[in-house]
This record gives sequence, structure tokens and C-alpha cells, in this order.
Amino acid sequence: MELKAALEERYLAYALSTIMHRALPDARDGLKPVHRRILYGMRLLRLDPGAPFKKSAKVVGDVMGSFHPHGDQAIYDALVRLAQDFASRYPLVDGQGNFGNIDGDSAAAYRYTEARMTEVARLLLDGIDEDTVDFRPNYDGTTQEPVVLPAAFPNLLANGAQGIAVGMATSIPPHNVAELCDAALYLITHPGATSEQLLNFVPGPDFPTGGIIVDKREAIAEAYNTGRGAFRVRARWHREDLGRGTWAVVVTEIPYGVSKSRLIEKIAELLSERKLPLLADVRDESAEDVRVVFEPRARNVDENLMMASLFKLTELEARVPLNMNVLVGGTVPRVIGLAEALRAWLDHRRVVLVRRSNHRLREIARRLEIVRGLLVIHLDLDRVIKIIREEDEPKAELMRVFELTEIQANAILDTRLRSLRKLEEMELVRERDALVAEEEDLTALVGDEARQWKDVAKQIREVRKAFSGETKLGRRRTSFEEAPDTSNLDIVEAMVEREPITVIVSKKGWIRALKGHVADVSAVAFKGDDALGFSFHTETTAKILVVATSGKVYTLDAAKLPGGRGVGDPIRLMVDFDEGAEIAAVFPYEAGAKLLLVASDGRGFVAPTDGLVANTRKGKQALNVDAGTRAVIATPVRGDHVAIVGENRKLLVFPLAQVPEMTRGKGVRLQRYRDGGVSDAKIFPLEEGLTWQDTSGRTWTVAGEALRDWLANRAESGRLPPKGFPKTNKFG
Repeated sequence: MELKAALEERYLAYALSTIMHRALPDARDGLKPVHRRILYGMRLLRLDPGAPFKKSAKVVGDVMGSFHPHGDQAIYDALVRLAQDFASRYPLVDGQGNFGNIDGDSAAAYRYTEARMTEVARLLLDGIDEDTVDFRPNYDGTTQEPVVLPAAFPNLLANGAQGIAVGMATSIPPHNVAELCDAALYLITHPGATSEQLLNFVPGPDFPTGGIIVDKREAIAEAYNTGRGAFRVRARWHREDLGRGTWAVVVTEIPYGVSKSRLIEKIAELLSERKLPLLADVRDESAEDVRVVFEPRARNVDENLMMASLFKLTELEARVPLNMNVLVGGTVPRVIGLAEALRAWLDHRRVVLVRRSNHRLREIARRLEIVRGLLVIHLDLDRVIKIIREEDEPKAELMRVFELTEIQANAILDTRLRSLRKLEEMELVRERDALVAEEEDLTALVGDEARQWKDVAKQIREVRKAFSGETKLGRRRTSFEEAPDTSNLDIVEAMVEREPITVIVSKKGWIRALKGHVADVSAVAFKGDDALGFSFHTETTAKILVVATSGKVYTLDAAKLPGGRGVGDPIRLMVDFDEGAEIAAVFPYEAGAKLLLVASDGRGFVAPTDGLVANTRKGKQALNVDAGTRAVIATPVRGDHVAIVGENRKLLVFPLAQVPEMTRGKGVRLQRYRDGGVSDAKIFPLEEGLTWQDTSGRTWTVAGEALRDWLANRAESGRLPPKGFPKTNKFG
């Protein structure tokens, strides 16, 4: 044959074998062939939950010799995973010895470890000897193996599955079995229920290692509807105070599938590379439980921000994929949703119930035949004994005389003499009546689908009770939370000790920060003929906004300002000022605040401070100014009216609503001038009146009603100010 045809044929056979007999689980019992064969092999070895342990080597050898000829290590690795309580939510194997740990250490060799089945495995095999499932020949035809297990436990979703086939893969996270039973009971009474409705019972996965799922309900619902998606799982942590203001973060649960030792190695590497500036050290203090301690770089570090950086850069936050690609009916690989996965298990349970009932009916029929034959001979025991003693062929004679079947005759011949007493006849009558009643009950069950579902529901309730939330194994371990918003937290700010400071800016643009909030700055010394320009109180964690006459706004970090021992440093060395630009205003940044920016020609607009913060030395252009024009005023918006006065000593008051809000531009004309430009502007609440300070330091207030002569519309000229207004044309 041609090479192309030979390759196609052989590759297709390999692909089908991988998909059907290796990588994908059966939707009915949630097991791959290797797991099914391990459990069935352990049953043949009578390794029930209460039985003594046997060497894992014995299990591996029997399974490999009878059912799974694919290598002892592959079988043992699968058995080990079934026994690990950090890998399987409900372990199917009870292991004794070293079966590995969450650090990623491997199990001891199979000659050292011992194993037996757990109660969960017993439930999966319950009824397998009662013709509940089909059997097929093993690989060499010397014995039989089950095609699927009866599965009285929803193993597909409870323990999950992972596998990579040819051209397809599967990844199903584990879930809480009590929640799955509740959803299955609801699905029995509401067959048309959707996966989204079942989320009321199954809110999401339940991992053996715990953790916190931070996905929103909508994303989880979409994943369960389509059978594809992922879950964001974060480590569980808490802050632990160590006294004297020191603290540490302690992680007690890590995401599913993450090796603890590898996780700590990765964090240590990031620490050495200085990629975790908020973290000082990490220690593993785990014993039987997980305890990983993270020490912050400083006391004032925000623990949420520190953990956010760890979640972003390490496996303390992991994505657990969901790809429910399973063998539906044991033959067709298909991606299914939550509702369809539970429906496949429920339908299988009903088939198992019917087959088990039919098997019991056949047993009852055989026993009834024997019991009725025994009752017949009790009518004439002496003749029966005589036939047995005297006839050469007693079986044939018994069949002829009493009209018995061959089975009945054999049963009579096998009966012991002591069983012929009168009491035995009464027992047989009672047994016959009980069998007849059971036969009628089972016959009615087989013909009544509604009653079948009722029996299935009863079995599910028993499983739910055995694995309820009150039990140690059944209690939910994974919780749900919304991830805290850390977008507005700054790592650099978190490294700074929050302390009060007083910022001093001289007229020539030298800046410094005095410790504490200094009430009187008149005694502050300046260099040469320099003098005080601006001063205000703030904190070391704040940002400082500098408005230049070029219309640009620059941002400084208060923590990086020079101290107050000297005269400070020029702002020009900290940012890239345009040629010829001067400082127009300096003030602390306040999130959510607004500023009125005004150019010397009387044009301006309201700008939100959030849009003025610059991340580079070049600053951010806010007010566009023409040649010969410069930015002169930046005043906070604290009121509903604008008061503006020109160099011509004309005052105009108009509503703030007439000024547009922009992030950049020339703005609109605020006041009209024939000669000169703007002198000062202020925003104030009209009902509180307009206030100013005169040259003597006295405060003047003009009530809102008294301002009606100056109240007009934007872009008008205004009129001379009220009596007492400073000759400097400044509001003070």
C-alpha cells in the first residue's frame, strides 16, 4: 500500500485509541480506562474500605497483567494521584505510606506503599456484580473488564479530570458533591433546567486545596453554559500583627495544581531581581497545613497592594481552565455544559437501576422455582425418601412423579435431611410470599419511569447525606469573592512613610519641604533677593502640580522634594520647563477636584485635576496660549459663581455653569478688556458672598444680594469693584 495511505490509517487508529481509551473520561462515571481498571482490579483483590491494606506493587501487577498492559509506572502514577488529597477532591484510593506532597515531591516506589479503596470508590463500584453494566474482553481475551462503572457517585464533576488526546483535550475542575446532588435532584424534578439555573446549587468549583475564586457570576455562568472557560483562583491570606506596629501576610491556601516549593522559588527569584519592591522576605513555615509568610518592606506598605503585585507576578493567582470535553455515552467526544454533564450521570443511574432490578427479577424467578419445588415434596416426604433410596435414577423419577423441572429436582436432591423438618416448610412458605411480593414490586418499578426517578432521587439523597457540608470531607473549601480594586494604588506611594509637610516655593522657583504643618512661614529664609511665592500643607505621599505660564502642568512627588534645612532646589531641574516659561501656580493634587485655568487675555476653562497629572518630566499641555499670552491663574473650583477682575480694575461676576469643562484647549472668553488683561479670578458660592483680604490682612465680605450690580454674563466688561477692594486688584 502507499506510504500516504498507510500513515493516514495508522495515525487515525492511534488518534482514536488515544481519544477513546486513554485521555478522555466517560461522562457516566467520570473515569478514564486506567482509573476504571485500577478500581476494578482492587475490587477483585477485595481491597474494600474496611479491608487490610495491600502493597501497591500487588495492585499494579494485577492491573497490568489482567487489564492495562501499558507499563507499571503509568498505572502507579495514576493510582498515586487517586490517593492524593491535594490532587483529588474526593480520593478514590486510601494510601498508606509516602504518596507525595503539595511541594511537588514524588511518591515512594510501589514496593514501599500500600493501598485500599475509599468509600467513594466503593460507591462507584456498587452493584457491578448485578449486571448493571456491560463487560468486554480484556486485551488478551482471557477475562472480562467493565465498560463503565455503575457510579453511584457523581465522579466526573466531583473529582474532575485532565487529559490531552490527539487534536482535543479535557480539563474539568473538581466540585462539591453535596452541591452536585442538590443540582441533580433539581434536574430530576425540572428536566429542562439550564446550566445557569443550576448555578443556584453549584456556584463554582470546589478545589481540594481551597483558595478563593474571584470571577464574577456572569463569567462563571458563561463557562458552565458553553463548557469552556477558566476560573481565576487566588491564594487565601490574612494579615497577622506581630506587635510594635509590625505585621506579616500569611498564606494558608494556594491555588489548585500549584507546587508550593516551585511557587516560593519563583517569588525568591523575583525578590532577587527587585521586581517585588514592596516585599522584604518570604518564608515557608508549613507543617501538615500550608503556611507561607510574606514580610513587607516597610510598616506603612498597603497589604492589599503588596498582595496585588504578588497575584500579578506569581502563581498565587492561577487560571484553572474549564473544557468539559468528555465521551458522551462512552463513544462520542463532545464538549458539554454543566446541565448536560449531570443529565448524563442521572440517565446512567436510571439505566443501572433498571438493569439491577431486572437482574434481581431473574434471581427471584430462579429461587421461586426452587422454593415451589421444595414445597411440593413436603406434601409427601416419605415417598420422596423412598424414591431416593430405591430408584437407580431418582432425579428422573422425581420429575415424573411430582411433575418437577430439572432445577427443582436437583434442588431436592441437594437438600439436607435436617432441613426436612416441619419448621422448614413454614420458612419456605414465608420466603415464597416475600419473593412474590418483591417480584411484583420490582415488576412495577421496571414499568414505571416516574417511580424509577423517585428511586434514583432517594439514592442521591443518601449520597448527599454521607458527604454533606457538615462532614469534614464534604465541607466546601473554596470560597467566592470579588477581587479588590488596586488600580488607584501606587507602589511608589506605598513605599513612602506618610508624614505631614509644608511645601515652600519661592518667587524664583526654588522648592523645599518643611517637616510638619508649619503655621507661620514668615521666618523662612530665602536666597539673596528671593522671597516667598507659594506655601501650603500636604503629606509626603501627595503629588504636587506646578502650572507654568506656558500652559503646561508638571507633576512632582512630595516625597522627593528636598528638605527644609537649606533653600531647596530649583523646580527647573526636576522638570523640563519650556524656554521663557515661569511658574504661575503650585498646589497639591486632589483626586476628583477641578481647577479654573485662565490666560492673561481673559480666556479660560474648568479642568479636572485627574487629567492634569503627568507621568513624565515633559509635563502635560493643558491651556493653549498664543504668542504674547501666558497662563496666569489656576484656582480651585469651590462654588457656583466666578468673580474675575481685570488690570483695568473692572469686576465681573457670572455663573460657573457658563464656563466649559475641558482637559485641554484655549477655553472661552471670561471677561472683555479694551486694554490690559486679567488680574485675578476666584470661584465662590454666591449665597455665602464674595470675600477678599485687603493689604492690612483684614477680610471683607460682600453678600450675594449686594453683588447684583456686578452679576452679569460671561465675556462682559464688568464695573468698578465695591468699596474696600484692594488696590492690588487681587482677592488675596
